[in-house]
Amino acid sequence: MWADALLSLERAHLLRLAIWGGGSVLLGTFTLAWLAMRGSSSPLLRHFAIQTAAWGAVDLAICAWAARTLALRDLDGATSLINFLWLNVGLDAGYAGVGLTIALCSWRLGKKLGGVGAGMGIIVQGLALALLDLVLLAQIAAARAA
Repeated sequence: MWADALLSLERAHLLRLAIWGGGSVLLGTFTLAWLAMRGSSSPLLRHFAIQTAAWGAVDLAICAWAARTLALRDLDGATSLINFLWLNVGLDAGYAGVGLTIALCSWRLGKKLGGVGAGMGIIVQGLALALLDLVLLAQIAAARAA
């Protein structure tokens, strides 16, 4: 694969991640503001919104850092990127698993809706990040085959 094609794929991936992160920050913040304006004390929704906004902020920070370090890659660099993406997919699945554990334990051990909401927020973020990484891996594989 040509180094410039890989660089283009990485840039597109960071753009998708930034859109996801920005949308998460906006949605989480909007939901928290909406709950505050209504005077609602929905722990499930509040903790889901907190997780959504926090993960989105981290995604945006990662994008800002990664965008500064983008460069053309040689074969070793491309291999390192692919290995890093597979590691991330595993971590993303782990985040979703942790979120599921938090949600289930919160419900089963005390019907704590805040924990259920936080767990659900983590599940959504973990699965979305895994999907974004898998899309980039598929695009790299398709570009290598072409």
